[in-house]
Amino acid sequence: MSGRAADRATAPVGAAAAAASASATSPAGAAAAALAVRLEAYYTRYYRDALGIPGWRELVAVRLDDTAHEDRRAARLAEALGRPLGGLAVLNVGCGTGGFNAAAARAGAAAWGVDVSADAVGLAAARAPAGRIARAAAEDLPFPDGAFDVVYCYSTLEHVADARRALAEMARVLRPGGALYLHTPGRWAAFETHYKVVWLPGLPAAAQRAYLRLRRRPTGFLATLRLFSLTECRRMLAAAGAPVARVLDDGARRPVPSRLWPVIRAYYRVCRVRPHVELLAVKGGAR
Repeated sequence: MSGRAADRATAPVGAAAAAASASATSPAGAAAAALAVRLEAYYTRYYRDALGIPGWRELVAVRLDDTAHEDRRAARLAEALGRPLGGLAVLNVGCGTGGFNAAAARAGAAAWGVDVSADAVGLAAARAPAGRIARAAAEDLPFPDGAFDVVYCYSTLEHVADARRALAEMARVLRPGGALYLHTPGRWAAFETHYKVVWLPGLPAAAQRAYLRLRRRPTGFLATLRLFSLTECRRMLAAAGAPVARVLDDGARRPVPSRLWPVIRAYYRVCRVRPHVELLAVKGGAR
């Protein structure tokens, strides 16, 4: 690696460097600085190395100051449930670095989280109360039956190895009448939300890899993606005993960062395609 490339790979985004300057002032400042450095490294590996996004620095900076973003997600969950989060036991499946767990706790929920990534779990544990973050796959949740009022699953179902089993596990740990909030990219979306590129729906895997190579983007992350339609999610949830109670519409009209947005928007309207599957399922609800 050249000296210039090495500088690029290690240069701080900005927020982490600012946090580091506070480390000498107090133990709390030192802890915040250490966490910021770890978060920066984690999201740099994701946005720059795994996805090859040209504007990766800006995305990392957003992740280093995610309070407002995660609070909006918590508010969206409360809106979907039709009640505040205060007093609810919430499980975040695919908790990542724990930003949503911190937001749910600020809203008054008792929030637990699981993730399959050891790095993510370590970061989430630093942001959440002790003992409420565990390393586990969505297909094998380490909780008893009926332990939670709400299960929250945001941008995770598309990454699991066995979606049917994962949803069955989420339903299992819900109390009777408990709610599962699911948000996942739709199979027929024309914009890939991880790579952040315009996408032709239905392309075979070989064509997807070729398309990304043409854009000089890494292709390994594709192996983690398995997209589902609303119909498929309905069927899996019904089989799990948590039929869909409400289909929601988060971001369906939100422009994507592309000059092709007018074409994509027309495709969504004409073909009645939802770019995301967003829904609320209820354990033991009416089918």
